[in-house]
Amino acid sequence: MNERTATRFAGLALDCVHREYPNKIAHTLASDADVLPPRVLTPAFYGCFDWHSAVHGHWMLARLARMFPKAPFSAAARAALARNITPKNIMAEVRYLEAPGRTAFERPYGLAWLLTLGAELRHPNTAFALGLAIESTGAPWLLAQAERFYGRDRNAPIAFEPSGEDFLSPCLAEADLMRRIYPPQQFADWLTGFLPDFGGLKPVTSPDPSDGKLAHLDGLNLSRAWMLRGIAQGLPADDARRPVFITLSESHRTAGMAAVTGTHYEGGHWLGTFAVYLETAD
Repeated sequence: MNERTATRFAGLALDCVHREYPNKIAHTLASDADVLPPRVLTPAFYGCFDWHSAVHGHWMLARLARMFPKAPFSAAARAALARNITPKNIMAEVRYLEAPGRTAFERPYGLAWLLTLGAELRHPNTAFALGLAIESTGAPWLLAQAERFYGRDRNAPIAFEPSGEDFLSPCLAEADLMRRIYPPQQFADWLTGFLPDFGGLKPVTSPDPSDGKLAHLDGLNLSRAWMLRGIAQGLPADDARRPVFITLSESHRTAGMAAVTGTHYEGGHWLGTFAVYLETAD
């Protein structure tokens, strides 16, 4: 990640963190009083088309401003963060999340990005939904839950991926999570049972980047790239699969980065975040 690329990606976020419309609200109405504009309902995270994109757009600005503090965009990024992330706005966000009927709001994806944003604003440790939460909080009970949920999984159906609108790979996300909780040899043994065949994996192409759902496939290449890299890093140094996963990661990275153009708002409001996460993850 260099300053020129960071400037381009920061511009994508700055273009939408205060852009209220178009806006997609996943909103449970309890009464007429809940019929309010996004800037009132969730005053910190109301831009970028939807709530979770607004959250990770703020994360991208925080990460890039920290990495490039003297870049021309840095002042605007910090100003955007200061404008939206205030005690008053965050209190309103908490009220919204705690209101009846919103227990499952943006869970786990959006809330995982919220934890990651919080971690970035406190310190540079970040990482992804349960995987992000583990690296953002370090909570031992999350490690135990990951083991309980996924430790016995076998024969992941990766040939079924992607669906028509994936932006995360269910199979690779699980493997990228488990490499965070197992030591290398235990992870290698688990991966042998979970992902015995991944030879057919290759980058995908969105048939229509201007379609909000189909644009997800451009993001899938980016998220696959960081997950494949993480899986490789989790294996023992002499594991023969390491170079294969690294090569696959690079091919997905190349395809994914080429799609981060900002030409279409449907992808431009969020793809930059995925690119920055890929390029700057520890």
